[in-house]
Amino acid sequence: DVIPGITSIQALTAGHQIPLNSLGGAVTLTTGRKLREGGWPEGAKTVVVMLDKGGAFAALDDPALHIWWSAYAGMVGEIRISGPLHAVSAKILATRAEARAAHGWIMDIYLLRRGG
Repeated sequence: DVIPGITSIQALTAGHQIPLNSLGGAVTLTTGRKLREGGWPEGAKTVVVMLDKGGAFAALDDPALHIWWSAYAGMVGEIRISGPLHAVSAKILATRAEARAAHGWIMDIYLLRRGG
């Protein structure tokens, strides 16, 4: 089973035991392609990225960014990695490649937040 759309956001935040938004803060939903092409959305503090072919977050050079990443969110075998983006980016990319090779497919989602 695949956890579709908006429900995957809830599975991501529940799995990492974090709130979706900061107190009174907005959340921006975007795709990996838009993040890669346009960079960090103007004025955003929290961004949820779906439909990323892989690694759009690696193009972001901001030491204040924290990432919560999940593959197979809400499913048996869910994989979770979180931490400062600069510290876990390579680990996420390697884990993503390994999981895709093992399963033949991957569906992942992540939340980025300034200031952790």
